[in-house]
Amino acid sequence: MRFSQAFIPTLKEKPAEAEIPSHTLMIRSGMLRKLGSGIYSYLPLAKKVINYIETIVREELDDKGCQEILMPVLHPRELWEMSGRWAVYGPELMRLTDRHDREFALGPTHEEVITLIAKYDIKSYKKLPINLYQIQTKFRDEIRPRFGVMRSREFIMKDAYSFDKDKAGLQKSYDDMYDAYSRIFARCGLKSVAVEADVGAIGGSSSHEFMVLAETGESEVLHCECGYAATSENAKIAPFDDHSSEDMKELAKIHTPDRKSVEEVSAYLGVLPEKLIKTIVYKADDGFVAILIRGDREINNVKLANFLQCLNLEFATEQEIENIVKSVAGFVGPVGKKKIKIYADENLKSAKNMVTGADELDYHYKNVNLERDAHIDKWVDLVQAVEGDLCPKCGKPMTSFRGIEVGQIFQLGDKYSTSMEATYDAEDGTAIPYQMGCYGIGITRTMAAAIEQFHDKDGIIWPISISPYEVELINLSPAEEDITSFCDNVYEMLQDVFIDVLYDDRDEKAGFKFKDADLIGIPIHIIVGKKNFENEMVEIKIRKTGEKITCAFDDIVEKVEQLIDDLYEEIDKNVE
Repeated sequence: MRFSQAFIPTLKEKPAEAEIPSHTLMIRSGMLRKLGSGIYSYLPLAKKVINYIETIVREELDDKGCQEILMPVLHPRELWEMSGRWAVYGPELMRLTDRHDREFALGPTHEEVITLIAKYDIKSYKKLPINLYQIQTKFRDEIRPRFGVMRSREFIMKDAYSFDKDKAGLQKSYDDMYDAYSRIFARCGLKSVAVEADVGAIGGSSSHEFMVLAETGESEVLHCECGYAATSENAKIAPFDDHSSEDMKELAKIHTPDRKSVEEVSAYLGVLPEKLIKTIVYKADDGFVAILIRGDREINNVKLANFLQCLNLEFATEQEIENIVKSVAGFVGPVGKKKIKIYADENLKSAKNMVTGADELDYHYKNVNLERDAHIDKWVDLVQAVEGDLCPKCGKPMTSFRGIEVGQIFQLGDKYSTSMEATYDAEDGTAIPYQMGCYGIGITRTMAAAIEQFHDKDGIIWPISISPYEVELINLSPAEEDITSFCDNVYEMLQDVFIDVLYDDRDEKAGFKFKDADLIGIPIHIIVGKKNFENEMVEIKIRKTGEKITCAFDDIVEKVEQLIDDLYEEIDKNVE
């Protein structure tokens, strides 16, 4: 493609709306244009990148025996009511009404649609296992779209769905997709890691997220050198050192005037914050609950909501604490309580001689031993893991990093097949619900994540496997007929050996062309200038490293082919 004929509307200034590098660089490099809040048009450079990512996805999924289909964007309300998700999915589900007052949703995901297809067309065990996927535009009514295509209202996604006879088959399908995802992101040139994740609104029993490492990532990941990794919402930790060898002391009520925060009480009593127990009262779907956590730690609200199977979770007000819990805000404790459910973080189970609120203004209990002094309805993993916590597998300290979620896989089990009465006929004729898996990749999100991981102050640095072009040929002297004739010839020779080339033939200054080339980020630049041309040489620049190589005219094609092979080989080393 000649730059003079291409639609690549680059910008020199940073757009005011952009907050992160990928958003900024996609707009400045002419890849993206905003239509509305969280709604974008993808221009030619972006569409080429999307096509390359989709090709990698298709090749890897097809290699696993998956089959591509295409399902409707518009979903009838009745279908979502069959699964129970119409009422519980939340405001992110984009809903609309047609001229006949029938209600629909714009699909954020397609579990209901694919389950209905299986219900009517995959009736025999002989047709299982099967895995069907699509690549399609999805919709999510984000309350605050931001970060460009990272959190948009309309996005391109690959979603796949597996159907198996039993849990063993589901595990095999899940493992196959785990392997395919690892290969997909490696082939895209990305540094990624798979982490244990929360199932969220999709549901199911097990899930992994695939995270691209980037400083701007919205997710925190806890990671251990033994290989354990999980999002902070899902991470488990080894048990605390809780001094469980102490002898129990006698419970005592003490005056703590004007001290109610952990910091104030621990300082007043001369104890560490870890010797306090915070009692936090929540209003959940089924009523009020009291949650106990160590004083120096925080409750993981995702873990709590999942345990309670609760969609709406909020803190009790001071008035509710007074009227319902019969306590005082800031001094709530678990001792003697029986009219409210009490759930304690499992790390408190053997803790001895702790400090809690005494349900009275300016008073606390000391020497509280929960198994003796309180009725705990259940011990639950509720703590928010942080960097430095010990790994639940090997016991070594974990580190944290930021990551961008680009894919997630779920073991759905029979969640949808049971609710939608989707069954297959077993060998003995018994009707059995399918064991299902769900597997998503954000195509446009992967494109943005690549930019977040690979850029510098001058622009994008594309991995060659998903770059819009492999080579950019830059003519610095378009007014010189002999140089232009030579560049035209090089352009044709590269195309003849199937190298994808962007040829900058514009009548612009050298500095202008160089800035655009670095901004767009194509991996290899061939620079043809008057000085080198007189010596029958060109300069070749590697965008990733900045390395510059002088090359003779006769060696250009061979040298470029070798450089391209080297860049692909570098990616191939990371593909398992």
